[in-house]
Parts: sequence; C-alpha cells; structure tokens
Amino acid sequence: MAMEMRTEGPIKTRRDGAILEVTLDSGKANAISLKTSRVMGLVFRDFRDDDSLRICIVRASGEKFFCPGWDLKAAAEGDAVDGDYGVGGFGGLQELPNLNKPVIMAVQGICCGGGLELALSGDIILCSTNATFALPEIRSGTVADAASIKLPKRIPYHVAMDLLLTGRWFDAEEAHRWGLIKEICQPDQLLDKAWELARLLESGPPLVYAAIKEVVREAEAMRFQDALNRITKRLMPTVDKLYSSEDQLEGARAFAEKRDPVWKGK
Repeated sequence: MAMEMRTEGPIKTRRDGAILEVTLDSGKANAISLKTSRVMGLVFRDFRDDDSLRICIVRASGEKFFCPGWDLKAAAEGDAVDGDYGVGGFGGLQELPNLNKPVIMAVQGICCGGGLELALSGDIILCSTNATFALPEIRSGTVADAASIKLPKRIPYHVAMDLLLTGRWFDAEEAHRWGLIKEICQPDQLLDKAWELARLLESGPPLVYAAIKEVVREAEAMRFQDALNRITKRLMPTVDKLYSSEDQLEGARAFAEKRDPVWKGK
C-alpha cells in the first residue's frame, strides 16, 4: 500500500502498510483541548476498528513539546475540565475500550501532566534525549487522576509517589532507569526507531497481540488464578478467537516446517 497522509484539524496521520502514524499538531505546545481530544478519539477509534491497520505510532510536531496536557488557553475560553473529551476520553486513548492493537509512543521535549498520561496510554514508550517529564498537577491544587492510577503499577511505588506528591521534573535517563520508557534515542533518530519497532510488530501475529492486550488489561484487576481460568476456558473474546483461528494453525505448521509464518489475522 502506498503512503497515505491526512490532516484532520489538530491531528495529522500518515499510513504505510498496516502502520498508522498519528501526529499531534495543536499549536505551539501541542496542548489538548476538548475539541482536539474529540478528534483524537475518532482517529484512534478508526484505527481500532480498521482490520487492515495493526500498529499505531503516536508523536507530536516540533522538538520542544510532546504535550503539556490540558489546554489552559481553551479552558480560559470556556472548556470545562469535566467536559466532553470524546469517545476515548482525554487524548482519545485513555478510556478507549477494546483497543487490542499495539501503540508506540515517540516522545520528544516536554511531556507533562495530561501529556504524560497520554504517553502512559501507549504500550511501548520511546523518547529522545531531550525529553523531560513531570506531573505538576499538585502545584495547581488538582490530582493527576489517570497517572495516580497507572504510574504505581508501572514503576516502583515509592518512586511513583515521589513524582506524584512533589510534581518534580525528571529527565529521560531517570525515566529509563525506572523502566518507564523502553529506549532513549537521539532526537533525529527517534521517529526512525519508532518505525523500525513498528515494522517489527507489523510482521507479527495480530490475533496474538489482541489476546495479549486483552489478557493484560483484564487481568490487572483479577487474582492470578481467576485470570488464568478465564484464559484456559476461552472466556476472553480475543483468546477464544485466537484458539479457533487459521493463524494458530499456521504458526504450528510454520514451526514444524521450519519457515516463517504468514499471518492473516483470521
């Protein structure tokens, strides 16, 4: 498939094969207003529902800002903090149900507040050497809600609480040290690295990816044995589909025949 590019207001998309690149381009700082969030939700919903797309890369325009979160200018003009963020919640990803495809975050520059929460909505985070992070909500008398839920499950509890309670800034090296990001890249290599990873994932089994994402998501609030029982008894839709699929048979055949499998996603 030839490269396809589209612009939808504050969002630009680029498609190559089964990979969709989504670029946040919402002004100087790439802040997210209610309108921007609703557009993002539609883009990510369409990615989820398009069977010909398998992997998504999320990035932002420019090098100085990935995203500072909530658009305070839009808020001053009437955007309510409890307004309609759209189908996927803030940033289009945080609350998007049944997103069973890998999402790669390519973070450069300032990534704070809701911008860091957006990054945490991805499955794998790459960042540039100039990336800086913070959850400064504490300083404005509010709570980083999504980060308060997610961060203590991603990195050591006491580190997460330090970041949440102080709102301090931390750099790419510290983010990597705590396992928050996969890899630090030079700014001019970040996007290439993200596409390299996306191409690797593109060649993999989409039904297995879907099952992995559902299992990880659903098991988060379950006891180990309860989650395992739901898998082995095929009570999760993606697992049930995988175990009845042509792809699972193809995987076994390819292994026996010592060749690369050809995944069809069915």
